[in-house]
Amino acid sequence: MRSLAQTGYRSFVMSMLKRIPRFIPDSLFGRLVIILVLGTLAAQMATSSIWFDKRHGQALEIPTRLIGTRLGDILQMVRRQPDQLQTFIDMVGGPQFKVRLTPPPTLPVASLSDAGRATEQLLRQVIEARTGHPVILYLRQLQLLDGSAAPAGLAALLSASGTLGRFSLDVQVADGRWLQVDAEEAQGWTSNDPWDLVLDYVVRIYLLRIGVVVLIALLAVRLVIAPLNRMARAAQALGKNLHREPLPIDGPQEVRRAAEAFNAMQQRLIETIAERTRVVAAISHDLRSPITRMRLRAELVNEEPLRDALCRDIQQMEQMVASTLDFASSSQSNEARQTVDVNSLVSSLQANLEDEGHPVQVLGQASRPVSGYPRSLGRCLQNLMENGLRYGAQVQVVISETSHRVRIVISDKGPGIPEAMLEQVFEPFFRLESSRNQGTGGYGLGLSIARSVAEAHDGTLVLSNAPGGGLQAVLELPAG
Repeated sequence: MRSLAQTGYRSFVMSMLKRIPRFIPDSLFGRLVIILVLGTLAAQMATSSIWFDKRHGQALEIPTRLIGTRLGDILQMVRRQPDQLQTFIDMVGGPQFKVRLTPPPTLPVASLSDAGRATEQLLRQVIEARTGHPVILYLRQLQLLDGSAAPAGLAALLSASGTLGRFSLDVQVADGRWLQVDAEEAQGWTSNDPWDLVLDYVVRIYLLRIGVVVLIALLAVRLVIAPLNRMARAAQALGKNLHREPLPIDGPQEVRRAAEAFNAMQQRLIETIAERTRVVAAISHDLRSPITRMRLRAELVNEEPLRDALCRDIQQMEQMVASTLDFASSSQSNEARQTVDVNSLVSSLQANLEDEGHPVQVLGQASRPVSGYPRSLGRCLQNLMENGLRYGAQVQVVISETSHRVRIVISDKGPGIPEAMLEQVFEPFFRLESSRNQGTGGYGLGLSIARSVAEAHDGTLVLSNAPGGGLQAVLELPAG
């Protein structure tokens, strides 16, 4: 039975522990704030006994002062008439205030708590203030009782009912004799309701402190997290624009080191991609010479069908080399960033395509330019338009804008793309049509180049199937 109970308890604990992550914030900011607040609460709860001691002392203060006043009066009378000590004892004695002569106490008298020592000191102060003379006094026993004469706990201290103080002490009179006093005295009344004290304690010590801690945590954690957020934004921007401004080298030492490492990584990426582009450019340049020789030799072939086939293959090789070079250089640009008039750029591309016999309809216009690279942006729009013409015979371009973005939607009337492949078609060399025949879809680099150019402009390119059929390419760019 015990093993079954232990197993059930263990499974219950494990299930509760598994639920804890649900309540933990996902952000580092939220986690640090919760740690600070919970730590403060735990520390405050560990020291909450301060209030209990304070309330305990307050409940004993009135009985202590009343007993001290009565003792002070007795000692003052005995000082004036020492031979009447027993008479005075008989006069003041009663069920709740018993006084008798006793031999000198054996020291140490008793081991008192902090509250007991404070009560003993208060008794001395009251008696000395009443008599005007120093007094020797030892508190043997001290109890705080509730209405049923049981030791008063937290419930009694929080209730409005009065408490009772029970005292046992030894005090020396002026002629050297000792009196033993056993007394009980009720609290009587209090100027503050206990629950008012609790509320004041909770508000000032808990709520006010937690509020201050939360404010400090929000400020401190925000200052600590700010460099991390800045680095996260820089990392996201780096994927879109490799040539973005480097991170500033400022802040604490750890932040400066991370910024320096990030900037060094960015520079190495730039150099790596530049080297890749130079290699591809060199290869494409070297390939042009043998391709040119192959074309010249193909022209010498007497058989016309064979000559035409060779010329077509050579032309495809040239186009493939050019497309590969375009893709390699699409993620970077040697152009200077400048203001680009989207309306003029689209109109220019429309005119060129219509001169080739391709119908292109342009609707709308942007009232603001964009900041970017004209040739790269033109290549992006041209690839999207040619892609639409290749599959849809005609293209419609709609230009619109929001408060911060310029939106260009290029639609065709083609068959569209299966939903599962709308993202996959952006991969280099991926084509829905498996052949490498340019007439049926090129080399699978046009959309990859277009998205790379969009990201280099801090923009986005998304494909979707139009409700009425066809494909829509939505290009959004930040307004300049």
